[in-house]
Amino acid sequence: MPSPSRRNLLLTSIAGFAAAHLPAWAQGSSDTEWRNYAGDLANTRYAALDQIDAGNFSKLEVAWRFRTDSLGPRPEYVYEGTPLVIAGRLYCTAGSRRDVVCLDAASGELRWMHSIDEGARGRNAPRQYSGHGVSYWSDGKKDQRILYVTPGYQLVALDALTGIPVKTFGVDGVVDLKKNDDQAIDLDTGDVGLHATPVVGKNTVVVGAAHMGGGQPRGRSNVKGYVRGFDVRTGKRKWIFHTIPRKGEFGYDSWLRKGEPEQAGNTGCWGQISIDLELNTAYLPIELPTGDEVGIYRAGNALFGESIVAVDLDTGKRKWHYQTMHHGLWDRDIPCAPILCDIPHEGRIVKALAQPSKQTFLYVLDRVTGKPVWDIPEVPVPAGDVPGEVYSPTQPQPTRPPAYGVQSVNPDTIINFTPELHARALRLISHYRTGGVFEPPTLATATGSWGTLCAPGFQGGTNWPGGCYDPETKKVFVFAETTVEPGSIVPGNPRVTEFEYVRGTPGTAQTASMAMGAEGAPVGTSGLKEGAATADGFRPGQITIDGLPLLKPPYGTISALGLENGTLDWQIAHGDTPDNIKNHPALKGLTIPRTGRPGLLGPMVTKTLVICGEAGMVTTPSGAKGAMLRGYDKMTGEEKGAVYISAPQTGSPMSYMLNGRQYLVVAIGGVNHPGELVAFRLPSA
Repeated sequence: MPSPSRRNLLLTSIAGFAAAHLPAWAQGSSDTEWRNYAGDLANTRYAALDQIDAGNFSKLEVAWRFRTDSLGPRPEYVYEGTPLVIAGRLYCTAGSRRDVVCLDAASGELRWMHSIDEGARGRNAPRQYSGHGVSYWSDGKKDQRILYVTPGYQLVALDALTGIPVKTFGVDGVVDLKKNDDQAIDLDTGDVGLHATPVVGKNTVVVGAAHMGGGQPRGRSNVKGYVRGFDVRTGKRKWIFHTIPRKGEFGYDSWLRKGEPEQAGNTGCWGQISIDLELNTAYLPIELPTGDEVGIYRAGNALFGESIVAVDLDTGKRKWHYQTMHHGLWDRDIPCAPILCDIPHEGRIVKALAQPSKQTFLYVLDRVTGKPVWDIPEVPVPAGDVPGEVYSPTQPQPTRPPAYGVQSVNPDTIINFTPELHARALRLISHYRTGGVFEPPTLATATGSWGTLCAPGFQGGTNWPGGCYDPETKKVFVFAETTVEPGSIVPGNPRVTEFEYVRGTPGTAQTASMAMGAEGAPVGTSGLKEGAATADGFRPGQITIDGLPLLKPPYGTISALGLENGTLDWQIAHGDTPDNIKNHPALKGLTIPRTGRPGLLGPMVTKTLVICGEAGMVTTPSGAKGAMLRGYDKMTGEEKGAVYISAPQTGSPMSYMLNGRQYLVVAIGGVNHPGELVAFRLPSA
């Protein structure tokens, strides 16, 4: 393993000396902490605080900022981390090398920094952003640890006070996650990594796995995304859960063709994992096996693809699973943390699990048994036309709560600002197959059908930030973007992929998938190109009308889903109208209500407010380019205040009390704006 950098050794030595000689943190009785990625192991992203409220939200001022552009070999512009706060110290990953920083939570001053240069291993990693953050563990005495996973897939344990690796954990503080994984993985080039944080329950660290995007897979086989549990003190492996079952294991027979489970890969757990300590259960959100939109080499339901799996925290043994999509063809990986909540239902309290999804269904299950709280019937769904594909005849469709996003492409969901724009949109969609949320991707040619228009698009809907939960009102609050993407299947180019068919655009060159966060990789797009113009002026792969989104607004929403009765209690457009719509010549003179903006966003909830920043840059009311951080009444969705942020929200917000003052911290970043943490608080009295 590459050694920690000299910079790390110098900083941690100074920090260690300072920690030993500074007085204890001034921590009043009102101080609170944020000990897990989403506040708690249930992933509720709830803070029982109300100093910042509807009456003063717009008065928030910047308390401190922490820039990350000097961390790593190049700036990072998509900073997805959410910090932890323990005993007045703030911990997070940061920068393009995924360093770990400890800051003074009141001032933002750097206390220590840890960095590992993984060389080629890090440069080849499939997930190269700074990641979503760190995890914390303590024995309740003196031993306090910060744990994170490097881009090159190594689990590191650091002393929380000094940032120095814990020598008794693994090998000098590091467990190589590419080893002891029940499969051979090349240490430099193996396609496995992780953006999410590891999660610690009791004395077990649970670690998932992530891979390259699978729209144009390089091969039919890949690294398998197994999930493991490790001893938090020693780093010794305690258990492994095979997300693709081995022969003799439960789920193996759900793969219909001989040899396919052995050959297939992926099926990782790249979303955040949740833990119920009382039930001693970890809840794993699992992605698809290899091939996001083409399943010709994974016939059958192919467990545990697109399933929530409950495993024993001590042994990793499966307790139950629930598959949200059978033989998925829409890249509907379960992208975010299951939210654990206790809700009243039919005269009793149900230990529930609420799972947001890319398809904008909220799956509500009994987390003890895995059974749906409300009916989720199997509904007949259409088949496609891809040779060799074995289509599932049915899919599970929740009855409550109702879907919270746009799930179809039809005349009622496409752009209708003017009759002319609507007419052009009708002509465009006539080139494609259209339908509802289960309309499968189909074969595409330049002179025939261009495939299927799928809504939501393949990244959702709701993606990795997930939702939040208010234990007072029993509501889940979740952001969703309104998106559409072509489910266009074309013959695979053998110089790029071993797949006979892949997702692509007719008439355009195919390119291999790139690592997320790699230099030159597309950000927030599929990377697909449009084909050549046809006689009517439209192009295969096109999903805009004169630069305007094909689907009508709102383009981004926050929804409140009531879990007492499975209701959609309110929904608002989140985000100001984009400049290209405000200033579009075809819309001149029209009064257009706030449209919201698409993006990957996670809200948080307090005792009174739902808080979320905007995605994308816009001209704000002051005239400055940037975005707004907004606070909404959690009962009604009414906006109660907004403050300027110089770049879009890229990580999810969190909040804590320190020395009698409430802080609100969020990661931001964007084009020409390297990632930074920004902390807000109210002005001094």
